[in-house]
Amino acid sequence: MKKITKIRNLIKKKFLKTMPEFDKHLFVVELLDPSSKLEAYIAVHRIRGSKPSFGATRFLNYKFKKDALNDALRLSRLMSFKSIMAGLPYGGAKAVIIKPKGKFSRKKLLDSYTKGLNELAGKFVTGTDVGLNLEDIKEMKKNSKYLVGLKSNPEKYTAIGLGFSIQMISKKLFGSESFKNRTFAIQGIGKVGYEFLKIIYKDASAIYVADIDKNRLKFVLEKFPNLIIVDTNDIQKQVVDIYMPCALSHTLNKKTVKDLKCKIVIGSANNQLESEGIADLLHDKGIFYGPDYIVNSGGLISVVDEYEAHNFNASRIKKKVSKIKKIMNEVIAKSYRQKISPERIANKIAKKILDKIKK
Repeated sequence: MKKITKIRNLIKKKFLKTMPEFDKHLFVVELLDPSSKLEAYIAVHRIRGSKPSFGATRFLNYKFKKDALNDALRLSRLMSFKSIMAGLPYGGAKAVIIKPKGKFSRKKLLDSYTKGLNELAGKFVTGTDVGLNLEDIKEMKKNSKYLVGLKSNPEKYTAIGLGFSIQMISKKLFGSESFKNRTFAIQGIGKVGYEFLKIIYKDASAIYVADIDKNRLKFVLEKFPNLIIVDTNDIQKQVVDIYMPCALSHTLNKKTVKDLKCKIVIGSANNQLESEGIADLLHDKGIFYGPDYIVNSGGLISVVDEYEAHNFNASRIKKKVSKIKKIMNEVIAKSYRQKISPERIANKIAKKILDKIKK
């Protein structure tokens, strides 16, 4: 496989600056291996001291390579924000593998990716994102020590963090943290959406769900028979207390925001907003939006705990994830006091800390 080189040696810095999501990233590597059909990017946004940067690996179809690169750049920056707001001393990074067209060996491709990961010598620690599963990570772990999420079940702790976030704003809006008699609309019932259903199913008075995967819907409905299935184009139109974007990026835009008939938007997807201005539109509509990199940080907190402790302790992780409550209360209070969106409040806090990090 071709030796992995920092992207400044492969792509001119001038080109990187033309990418919309570039934010003075420390480096990006392109992994290429024609024999396995591997094409991937690993973007490292910031490194803090001698510690590694954390970010999951996603495995998706991309129409153009520049889309994959922009995805890695955007998501790695978000991981820096997520780590900062969770009080973790790690930088942010992200990897995206472009799913090959036609036939390919998944094992061979992931073996090649793992070799590239190892060449970064611990600067990047990763786990599963969209398109990868626990079995993939178990297989890759055989050849690399820079993988996490095998013990801690990050999807479960992401869901727990979502629950804590919803409880904090529910206490402000409804006078109670309870999920009892609350109504939900969940866009995407993948790994995190499924875990969250376990938390709310017995208490919620109505749960609307949508997913593009019909087999997934069938599976989830067998476990939770009282769910209300709606079309993916209509999920954001439901009259509910809480709308939850748990699918892919940028599903909150000018069009979908007009459709919303909820009081709270909190979900597990990364980069839910098409732009920061969408948070302002939500705020103007009287809808509370929980900044995604705060509310979905439970997964990161759990894998960092796994990395640091080298063992699994559920109560220890849950205690750490519960710190999201304090962060959310701070953001909620400042948002109401300053009369601006929670997203802008969180961004100000994160950027202030980020600016102090030596590059």
